[in-house]
Amino acid sequence: MIILKNKEEIELMRQSALLVSKTLCEAAKMLRPGITSLTIDKMIGEFIYDHKAVPSFLNYRGYPFNSCISVNDVVVHGFPNNDALKEGDIVSIDIGVILNEWHGDHAYTFAIGDPGEELAQLIRATKESLYKGIEKAVAGNRVGDISFAIQEHTEKKYGYGVVRELVGHGVGKSLHEDPQVPNYGKRGSGPKMREGLVLAIEPMINLGTRKVYTEEDGWTVRTEDHKPSVHFEHDVCVKKGKADILSNYAPIEAAEKANANLFSDYYRQVVL
Repeated sequence: MIILKNKEEIELMRQSALLVSKTLCEAAKMLRPGITSLTIDKMIGEFIYDHKAVPSFLNYRGYPFNSCISVNDVVVHGFPNNDALKEGDIVSIDIGVILNEWHGDHAYTFAIGDPGEELAQLIRATKESLYKGIEKAVAGNRVGDISFAIQEHTEKKYGYGVVRELVGHGVGKSLHEDPQVPNYGKRGSGPKMREGLVLAIEPMINLGTRKVYTEEDGWTVRTEDHKPSVHFEHDVCVKKGKADILSNYAPIEAAEKANANLFSDYYRQVVL
């Protein structure tokens, strides 16, 4: 069942989404060679609790951490651990919070040091595809219009692998609501979108094959060929004419730019 939100509920969801953005910003400040993802996850939990919220992911269907931190060939649901991050690693951080009973849920992918032009392009293209999808999240369109836009930009333009097994979704008082939002599909297919629908749109794009597998822990999803994967996600409210992005990448991008350990969008576009 698709649950539409009214104006007051959307503003509460914006607060939740913006807390995720602030938390991702704090994570961006910490990223460097030698730090562990478990250290970052601990900070994430403390930061969320300090802001009177609860991590959405912790204990969700038994998930044992505050966040999902996925490195290199891990697509999503990576377990934070004590392995030191290193130069060239691709690190996706996915965070959810519950604030005033409403969920916020989004993700950002960082590169530690210089990942090389091939991976820099994968990061750029995946981030671009997120906004291509968001452009279609307007009242009267169908979910398949979002899916097609993401697939068109990543698979058809660049030949990347678009993951089929994992999809975006509605979000609200539940972390996962209807409808599902695949990153592949046909224009004009799927449910028609109406004002007040809030979606977590999240392209998961692989450098190589689209095929993935889940490890024995039941959570960690890796690419079958062990080539890197990139994941970006925004919380978006469907509106007439233009979607309303509830989350905010601006502080994350500012922290990315300021952190000399990160190969930021700014560095790629301006310095190189």
